[in-house]
Amino acid sequence: MALDGAYLHAVRQELLPLIDSRIEKIHQPAREELILALRSRTGGAKILISCAADRARVHLTQVTVENPKTPPMFCMLLRKRLGNGKLLDIRQDGLERVLYFDFSCVNELGDVVQLTLACEIMGRYSNLILIDEKGIVIDSMKRVDATMSSKRLVLPGVTYKMPPRDDRLNFLTASDEEICTVVASKNAELSKALLQTFEGVSPVLVREWAYYAGQGAACRAEALTDDQRDRLCYTIHRSKEMLEQGTEVYTMVSTREGQLKDFSFLPLHQYGTLMVTKTMPSACELLDEFFASRDHAARLKQRANDLFHLLLHATERIQRRIVSQSEELDACEEKDALRHKADLISANLYRLHKGDTTAELEDFYDPECPTVTIELDARLTPPQNAQKYYQAYKKACTAEKILTEQIAKGREELAYLDSVLDVLSRAETENDLEQLRTELAEQGYLRLLRRKGKPPKSLPPMEFTASDGTRILVGRNNRQNDQLTLKTANKNDIWLHTQNIPGSHVILETGGKEPSQQVLEEAAQLAAYHSKARDSAQVPVDYCPVRFVKKPAGAKPGMVIFSNQHTLYVTPKGDLL
Repeated sequence: MALDGAYLHAVRQELLPLIDSRIEKIHQPAREELILALRSRTGGAKILISCAADRARVHLTQVTVENPKTPPMFCMLLRKRLGNGKLLDIRQDGLERVLYFDFSCVNELGDVVQLTLACEIMGRYSNLILIDEKGIVIDSMKRVDATMSSKRLVLPGVTYKMPPRDDRLNFLTASDEEICTVVASKNAELSKALLQTFEGVSPVLVREWAYYAGQGAACRAEALTDDQRDRLCYTIHRSKEMLEQGTEVYTMVSTREGQLKDFSFLPLHQYGTLMVTKTMPSACELLDEFFASRDHAARLKQRANDLFHLLLHATERIQRRIVSQSEELDACEEKDALRHKADLISANLYRLHKGDTTAELEDFYDPECPTVTIELDARLTPPQNAQKYYQAYKKACTAEKILTEQIAKGREELAYLDSVLDVLSRAETENDLEQLRTELAEQGYLRLLRRKGKPPKSLPPMEFTASDGTRILVGRNNRQNDQLTLKTANKNDIWLHTQNIPGSHVILETGGKEPSQQVLEEAAQLAAYHSKARDSAQVPVDYCPVRFVKKPAGAKPGMVIFSNQHTLYVTPKGDLL
């Protein structure tokens, strides 16, 4: 899925019309992602630049993302240096995976200066570097010091150097003779040999060339036949013409389950019928769609990391506490033996003396009255020894009661944290995360920092329409679950929830009528989908009228008890249409 230099060449062609545009806004929605909003007389456009190792790229975007309330330092620097700058040129050296954006800007003194934004798309080495007109690095999205690399430093004040470059052929300028000579000198499978021969090519592109040259059969670079050599040169020339004449066929392939796998600027035949192929109208639109869902999930995951760690640590702490308390509770099972010993000592006080360390007594609790040995404290009198055992018995009884209550509370707390983790795993917006933070702060799990401005307004419950037009409401988090079930819903509406599985509360509005079996199943499918069992099959979902749902005093958010329920087994489904 690497964005190679050849595809970057096509992206550059689509970006060239933006020359003479001016920067209107700069946002950094994530630590390794930047969006430049440009404006010209013909309209506006947004360029997305990502330096994330698994999704590094640059392209026009139509996706709307949420920006942090406080912009990162690198974003503020770019706003200061590049704000209102005019785009002069977009350069690419051969098919290197680097685009240089040249801007004309005005500095603090009012002088016009030229600054360059180097966008390096190189996997885990991807970076975005701001360079002045003398070639000095002003700053970068990722700073690289001597402890990280001994070959190339990327730090403020250091002279900018291009990334290390191998001596490889550019297939846009190489002749057939050069291509055949270099490829024939490689002792490797053809696609690997092509990858070693050309710059700016990705594995998917060279595999497609090798697939065409060998007509689907594997072949070696050093043993190409004349026909295979001709076919190889032809397919490389055809790729060159596509890029030069603007006749690219932007293609992406996905599994039959919808998981995106690869993309290129030419049709992909190497997968045969194993993959589903889709074409897009432009290079930027393909990248925008390909990475949109993945980026959204990645951004949320990055922002939710603190909550995940908090919940996981709290869960582990409570689990360790329950294990320890359970061991103590097991020890309390010997309390009856303590009372037993105390009774035997009390019944035989006349036979015991202070200073005895043991007592050999008949156990009258046993019909056969066997002799038992009881340890005594030599420093205590017989009555005091009996009292000591009685006190140990009472202590064990008290501990048993308290430990049983604490273990129950601990398990209840684990169930609550599990429900919060489930909501967190299904969070779709920054607003969802803020609502979770507020809920956890109210429960004492974290302390909210004071933030400027109004707190985010909570979103309404998710709303769906059943096949007969009935409205179905789904809570987004535990606080909303309580609001939806205990205050919003009518007592005759139907409440649904996955059986013993964390999930959202679902309300099926009935209007006082009996819902059909089909509508009940549709609501149950939604309840299963918005739960921890989303990826399972045949999920049990309990349902009952809302009037049978109660919230115990002092219960955690989202925790309720219910009765008179029935159970449906359904397959999760998130869309009723």
